[in-house]
Amino acid sequence: MRLNLQRDLVFFDIESTGLNIIRDRIVQIALIKFFKDGRKEEELSLLVNPSIPIGEEAMSIHGLTPKDLANKPTFLQVAKKIHDFIGNADLAGYNSNRFDIPMLMEEFDRAGLEFDVTKRRLIDVQRIFYKMEPRTLKAALRFYCQKEIEQAHDALADVRATVDVFKGQLQHYEGRNSIDEEGKEVIEPVKNDMQVLHEFTNDMKIVDITNKLKYDHHGVIVFNFGKYMGQSVIDVLTKERHYYHWIMEKEFSVQVKQTIKRLMKEVEKKSKK
Repeated sequence: MRLNLQRDLVFFDIESTGLNIIRDRIVQIALIKFFKDGRKEEELSLLVNPSIPIGEEAMSIHGLTPKDLANKPTFLQVAKKIHDFIGNADLAGYNSNRFDIPMLMEEFDRAGLEFDVTKRRLIDVQRIFYKMEPRTLKAALRFYCQKEIEQAHDALADVRATVDVFKGQLQHYEGRNSIDEEGKEVIEPVKNDMQVLHEFTNDMKIVDITNKLKYDHHGVIVFNFGKYMGQSVIDVLTKERHYYHWIMEKEFSVQVKQTIKRLMKEVEKKSKK
């Protein structure tokens, strides 16, 4: 299928040291350029030395280690090449509007290159997926149960519809395996087993719903925000007792404060030994 283009179009994806748009850096970038005149597309793929540590969680996802990137060019050294490759093209990717494009803009800015997206068309393939396959209760009831919801947004009617959808999902996915975000096969993740469903429907790395605390790959609770991001909560509270009081006084969720209180008790127990 030939794309109907008014301007060149570049699909791209990046791998990075982490998910913080400002602080993290690109470790790999791949681009495919489609030309408006129908010429054969061009590809560019580069490994990049980020010059900062790679987060262990990020490393577990893309598999790129400091050793792999030690002798690769920095982004500053390849920025002009990437900038010229993109040229005036429109941009496309998967979740690119929220992550890849902002991070690329930060990297170009650090390299002293202007990269204006205001006059480019930005196409996020993930948004097409989400908008064309709505995730509303009404859509779910129609898909799994071939029923239309009655009295939508009446609480009891919505709960009954949710129960119907749940039962429909158990039947629809019975015996079916899944592939997770890392490409690993998950054996029958949707079955009539509440523990299995709990693990499938929750990000077990996240401690609280506001995503302020999470588990690292060792199972240690770390901060997921601020100046101590990625650091063990217990270690920080041991060294910086005032940080506990700061959190208690600020507008953090009850879930965060409960967790911090529990961890502070562990710190106090250790200090008494």
